[in-house]
Amino acid sequence: MAVNQQQLDRIASGKGFIAALDQSGGSTPKALKLYGIDESEYANDAEMFDLVHRMRTRIVTSPAFSGERVLGAILFERTMDDSFGGKDAVAYLWEDKGVVPFLKIDKGLEDEADGVQLLKPIPGLADLLTRAKAKGVFGTKERSVIKANNPAGIAAVLDQQFALGQQVLDAGLVPIIEPEVDIKAADKAAIEVTLKQGLLERLDKLDPKTPVILKLTLPSVDGFFRELVDHPAVLKVVALSGGYSRDDANARLAKNPGVVASFSRALTEGLSAQQSDEAFNRALDAAIESIYRASVA
Repeated sequence: MAVNQQQLDRIASGKGFIAALDQSGGSTPKALKLYGIDESEYANDAEMFDLVHRMRTRIVTSPAFSGERVLGAILFERTMDDSFGGKDAVAYLWEDKGVVPFLKIDKGLEDEADGVQLLKPIPGLADLLTRAKAKGVFGTKERSVIKANNPAGIAAVLDQQFALGQQVLDAGLVPIIEPEVDIKAADKAAIEVTLKQGLLERLDKLDPKTPVILKLTLPSVDGFFRELVDHPAVLKVVALSGGYSRDDANARLAKNPGVVASFSRALTEGLSAQQSDEAFNRALDAAIESIYRASVA
């Protein structure tokens, strides 16, 4: 099953970054709080997800949000099944905004073991991938976390990520493989050495005709991911903000040529439910412009 060639070309050669609009489950209350909506303002999950969908709708329907600076957007499953501006969310992103749609497919993390957190099982994955493909989704995102330089743990994360990535490729979608390194890890730089070696070993076994995207924590050593950026089986290397402020994340990103942003919290930093549309659009435009500049540096 072939991927959408127009979208593939857009991700491969377009200028800009991927917006991560996929907060789910445990991360949603925090995202809403930062947006100025307290937990006392919703009574259950349905109300919470409705509020966060309104936040996402305000972002993607803003004139500041378009394919001129935003290459792609990662959606939560509920968002994929919902709408923006009265139109199917996936179709709206691509047809109205020129933004390539991705879907977060992971169901959260297992408890820590061997210094890492593996992905929880993903029940119904085959059906979800089929549904996403039919809707026009281009790719998927799946996040694990590495907290210590434990070679066995890191290998387990990568084996799981690449096995899942192959399932995604077989469904005609492009996986964003995300082995996040905790920015608070005491041996972060050493983890990145082990991680890069493991990534290169597994990438060498992939067919460059069906490349993957890597989503990685901004590295301790500037330019450390160059070999990954240049690898024939890698469509794009994107960076998560990982808890860094937007200014800090942008400054670090700009020192890593070829890597573009895929920020979540750093994208929405400074946006508020209480802002007028004019103030909101101005703040979002400034955020998008700063992240775009760092991504094309």
